[in-house]
Amino acid sequence: MYSTLGVTGRPNVDWCESHKVETIRTNVVGTLTLADVCREKGLILINYATGCIFEYDSDHQLGSGLGFKEEDTPNFTGSFYSKTKAMVEELLKNYDNVCTLRVRMPISSDLSNPRNFITKISRYEKVVNIPNSMTILDELLPISIEMAKRNLTGIYNFTNPGCVSHNEVLELYREYIDSTFTWKNFNLEEQAKVIIAPRSNNELDTTKLKTEFPELLSIKESLVKFVFEPNRKTPVAA
Repeated sequence: MYSTLGVTGRPNVDWCESHKVETIRTNVVGTLTLADVCREKGLILINYATGCIFEYDSDHQLGSGLGFKEEDTPNFTGSFYSKTKAMVEELLKNYDNVCTLRVRMPISSDLSNPRNFITKISRYEKVVNIPNSMTILDELLPISIEMAKRNLTGIYNFTNPGCVSHNEVLELYREYIDSTFTWKNFNLEEQAKVIIAPRSNNELDTTKLKTEFPELLSIKESLVKFVFEPNRKTPVAA
């Protein structure tokens, strides 16, 4: 069974800060109940979770290329949403029928979807410019189906290898989609003034997933192949 059960709130995770019981009921109680029912029925649960439970630290510094591994303990507690997701991940470790996939900043080729990371940041007045691990759904969702066929369980960092910054994504957007597109940056201190809860920024180590699926593309390669090339609106330079 596949589950995308979870509440992030609308318009964003700040909603969870003022709706804590609702967030717990879905992200913790609901997910555990589903895992338990699947176990009773002898079913493996493919749980699309989140990797937004880490933040860069002294051992995993921004730009170092050292990502958090599956066995690392979550260190990001800035948002209530992330707290609940870290909590349920720890509890799910006790279920031998669960495969937890840590998704981050999901991107798809459907640029009309308001939940698409690219669509969201292209509409922001200002964006931070921080490298992050991200998930290209067009490539990784078929892999999750194969994972179920292989009866894989445990935790997997479910992102493409490597990192990409907000500016790099928007530069590709300008190159392939809209040559007139512009944007403005601001820093984390400035961002903090317009949001309620801090946001997670991190790099996840994908060695485990890459070992199982060696054909997995790096984040930048996957962005071009699965998202920007299919949506190309600007002519190819001669």
